[in-house]
Formats: sequence, structure tokens, C-alpha cells
Amino acid sequence: MPSNYLSQQSGITPLLAVQALGRQIQNRWIWKNLQFDLYPGENLAITGASGSGKSLLLRSLANLDPIQEGQLWFQGKVLSSYAEPYYRSQVIYLHQRPALIEGSVEDNLRQVYRFNIHRHQSFDRDQILAYLAALGRDNSFLTRPSSALSGGEAQIVAFIRALQLSPQVLLLDEPTASLDLETVYALETLVQYWQKADPNRATVWTSHTLEQIHRVTQRQFNLQSL
Repeated sequence: MPSNYLSQQSGITPLLAVQALGRQIQNRWIWKNLQFDLYPGENLAITGASGSGKSLLLRSLANLDPIQEGQLWFQGKVLSSYAEPYYRSQVIYLHQRPALIEGSVEDNLRQVYRFNIHRHQSFDRDQILAYLAALGRDNSFLTRPSSALSGGEAQIVAFIRALQLSPQVLLLDEPTASLDLETVYALETLVQYWQKADPNRATVWTSHTLEQIHRVTQRQFNLQSL
């Protein structure tokens, strides 16, 4: 692995290392030659003007979109070293407008355990209720049909659905855009508790407010449109 993938200050291998990443759509480069690292315990913000490709970058980091140029490393190994389901279980992308299946909130939370990669884990109802309580929701929220949820409530379900799987990296794409301010603060606090449970966990955020970026991240990476 290239030596620049090691922290010059601490000698710690990054969780994610981006080398010369590029993304093209319809013969137009959105960004090229991106280089940055995400370290254990870190909270990194991706900033940039509207249309600079922040969401596209998070999708590339999650291996949801093909990497057209450059390389991505995870825990010191090139991305191709990992089986795709395993990598996506460790690096989870939370969409601004999450997709939910038909059924109740609980159905949506349980559904992920049907995938082979998560069958060694099990649904922990007590933990889920603790997450909900931290976000100002009671037990009855689990019985709500997904079709009746607001945009903000759908974000809460997607957030908890990811959190329960204990990934190493959360890619948070404006995860609080549809939430009231009290729930915004509660979700930020819950991310902090999740990280404290494992100091190697890290997050990457995009946000529509600089105030949130300053609250929840220690460092920013700015995307420049080409």
C-alpha cells in the first residue's frame, strides 16, 4: 500500500483512503483526482457548492456507484480485496430520501437480517427502543406503517436501521434535512454515543447548514466543481 496512506502524525492506517478518485457523467467530469483519508474516530465533512457532486462522492465511497478513475482503500486494503456485501455492511450510506419497504417500521428494521451478510446478527428490540427513546419516539413508532411516515420519520427509520448493524463507517448525506431542531440535536448525540461504543468508528457528513458541520465534524474536505 502506498506510504501516503499512513497518517504522517500518528502512523494509524486510515479506515478509508481515497486516491485520485474521479467521476464522470455523460462525458463530463464532475470531479477528478480527489485525495483524502478518513481515520478511526474521525468525523469528516464533505462540503461544496450545489451540483459539486457531494452525494455522488458518498455513493462512490459506499461502492454503490462504479469508481471510474482512481482507487479506494478500506482498512489498509484496496476495495477489490473485499466481497461487496461485506464492504457495504461496514460502510453504510444513508440517503437523503431513504427507501423503505411496505409494512411497519419494525418490518423495515427486521428486514435487513434476512440478508446472508447479517444473519450472524439478530434484531435487538431493547436496543431499538433505546434508540427511539433517544430520538423522542415511543414503542408505538414501531407499529407505524412506512407509507404513513413523514420524510423526517423515514430518515429516523433509515438511521436506526443502519445503526443497529454496527458498521465501521456511516456516510450521512444530509441525514437531518427533514427533522425538527430538537430531533436534529438528538440524532447528533446518538451518533456520538454510537462512536463512543467503538472508538474506531467514523462518519462522513454532508449538511445543508454550516452550523451543523461545525458541530459534528472536525475537518472539512471541499469539492471544487470542474
